[in-house]
Amino acid sequence: EDFAAAKTLTQESSFQVTGTVRQDERAPGVPGGYELDVNSLQVIQIAEPYPIQPKEHGVEFLMQHRHLWLRSPRQWAIQRVRATVIRALRGWLDDHGFLNVDTPIITPAAAEGTTTLFEIDYHGEPAYLAQTGQLYNEANIFAFGKVYCFGPTFRAEKSKTRRHLQEFWMIEPEIAFCDLEQLMEIEEELVSYVVQRCLEENADELKVLERDVTRLRQVTPPFPRIHYDEAVAMVNKAAAAGELVPGYEDPVPPIEWGDDFGSPHETYIAAQFEKPVFVHHYPTQVKAFYMEPEPDRPEVCRSVDLLAPEGYGEITGGSERMSDPEKLIAAIQAHNLPQEVYDWYLDLRRYGSVVHSGFGLGLERTVAWICGIHHLREAIAFPRTLQQMRP
Repeated sequence: EDFAAAKTLTQESSFQVTGTVRQDERAPGVPGGYELDVNSLQVIQIAEPYPIQPKEHGVEFLMQHRHLWLRSPRQWAIQRVRATVIRALRGWLDDHGFLNVDTPIITPAAAEGTTTLFEIDYHGEPAYLAQTGQLYNEANIFAFGKVYCFGPTFRAEKSKTRRHLQEFWMIEPEIAFCDLEQLMEIEEELVSYVVQRCLEENADELKVLERDVTRLRQVTPPFPRIHYDEAVAMVNKAAAAGELVPGYEDPVPPIEWGDDFGSPHETYIAAQFEKPVFVHHYPTQVKAFYMEPEPDRPEVCRSVDLLAPEGYGEITGGSERMSDPEKLIAAIQAHNLPQEVYDWYLDLRRYGSVVHSGFGLGLERTVAWICGIHHLREAIAFPRTLQQMRP
């Protein structure tokens, strides 16, 4: 009777089985090595013909059926790695004296640039979905010293690249009495800890993903550090020599001093190092208004991006924050931002300001790098891209 019931099962049917587990090294699965001697089987539901079959499906089809695609071994493995990354990030920060403080998702002003805002109607007034929790974190550090927030962020970027989502998750530590060098030390310790935790806890999942972990094992402090000027010279030397972007057939494009790096530039720079690399002191004009300019060279600011190897690009971005209220007012005006909505933020500089720094780590980019997956859309259960809002 049980054998007859088993023959009626279709893919994704649900059933309850009882039996005796026994070890067998030949048994497949993840992690495998065990079989079940069945004593009884009870059918719960016979599934309808399953849309996803063991054949090649297009990305659009799979994303339309994302709610079902999550059941595949590959997607199962990615989401389990993601869970480890989250636990490791929060665990390291909690263990090092950081307080988790929640920041608002509805905000009255921009923090990262006005061109990527999702605007909403807030009872008759314009408001925006948060690009970052950083400005509010800066208020929190004067009460708690070291804090972090963790939640979704929103960027209305008209980008279709594999590195961009409209909605993504970010963890953002902020630290009082912290300069740029100290910030980089915190970042490299945190990122290294996360990678090593995944190697320890997710060996089976990384095996499912066929991830070559050789480079990941090298992710230990310290990370190399190069100035933006050095990075520009490195890129332009490669462009002049006709070098190709690693992993692509395209030549390395040149860059003018003062421009931000594009994906090909970041890929080339990161490929020159065995570990993630810090690029620091970007031009002030390509960074957010609140970043501290270098006193002896105000055209650059005390900013830093961490570039992951293997073409995954920027996974963290951070800086020292401006401490002087007059400098900050000038920066707000230079960016044509409404000063009145930043009055509370200026208060933080008027009442006992100190040197402070912080950074944001993009969860999906970090997961994609550790898992070795091509597109960020697989690094979150239900991605929001320029073309997709469902399911």
